Amino acid sequence: MRRPFWFLHPIAIFVFSIIALVLSLFLYIYWYVEVSTGLKAVIEKTNLDPEHFVAWQTWVVIMVLSILVGIILLGIILVFVYQRKTLALYRSQHKFINSFTHELKTPATSLQLYLETLARYELPRDKQLKYLHYMLTDVARLTDNINGILNLARLEAKVEGVEFVVVDLVEEVEDFYRKNEQLFRGSEILVNESRDQCYYCLINHSLFQMMLMNLLSNAVRYNENDRPQISIRFSQTEKTVQLCIADNGVGFEKSQARKLFKKFFQIEREGLTHAGGTGLGLYMVDQVVRLHKGKVAARSDGLGKGAQFVVSLPRKEPDLDG
Repeated sequence: MRRPFWFLHPIAIFVFSIIALVLSLFLYIYWYVEVSTGLKAVIEKTNLDPEHFVAWQTWVVIMVLSILVGIILLGIILVFVYQRKTLALYRSQHKFINSFTHELKTPATSLQLYLETLARYELPRDKQLKYLHYMLTDVARLTDNINGILNLARLEAKVEGVEFVVVDLVEEVEDFYRKNEQLFRGSEILVNESRDQCYYCLINHSLFQMMLMNLLSNAVRYNENDRPQISIRFSQTEKTVQLCIADNGVGFEKSQARKLFKKFFQIEREGLTHAGGTGLGLYMVDQVVRLHKGKVAARSDGLGKGAQFVVSLPRKEPDLDG
């Protein structure tokens, strides 16, 4: 595809527009001052009354023109920034559509192949069970992708009736892990806590568990070790409770820490062929944490050095009278 001329690029057009606007303002002010100076000289030579010409209006006009041009300049800048953000969102959506289509097409194609095999051939029971296991895995993958889109729509539309309860965060995490332990087989997950201390927060069970699922799944997915290691730690201050999930995965550059929670953003790594994903997981984590009036931050010492995700939630003491 032929690339357009460089002077037709939006950035080049924007720069030329700014230069033209500033140059026009400069020339107009310069011309106005020259005319005013000439007019003043004529007044002095002819001994006319200066009050009839109101010389002070010169600087008033210059000031008003400067303000108007400043407003126009600000408008151009805002339009340019909006256009760039719109273009970046369009590219992200296009990338997401391609990625999500692949995430749907791959398990669907696999299911079709296994079903056709089972329909055409008489297979031993052990092979049938093996193929059924693969099919159930593909169905689970499809279900996760569809649920991810549905959950995202519910979060952004804010139509879900969110009910919050006070829980001990350690017990909530341990309960989640017990119920979903089979999903993390082959991984080493350690929950470090002080049993003489409780960490109470006001949470919604389903949303909090969705957040945990995304964080732990990412820690396993973006990991090139034979046995992913994940550490879950708790701490608290006077007003907040911190949940820290650290892994020994691929990590990321420090400059990418804030981008991780943007919609459709994905870290591209050569050789990380099994990661997949749609770029929505961490975005949903951020949305869930916001609904809980908390904050989430990502940290890493660089590529290959693992990552940490720290969720800070408002501390809430239980109602002992309830």
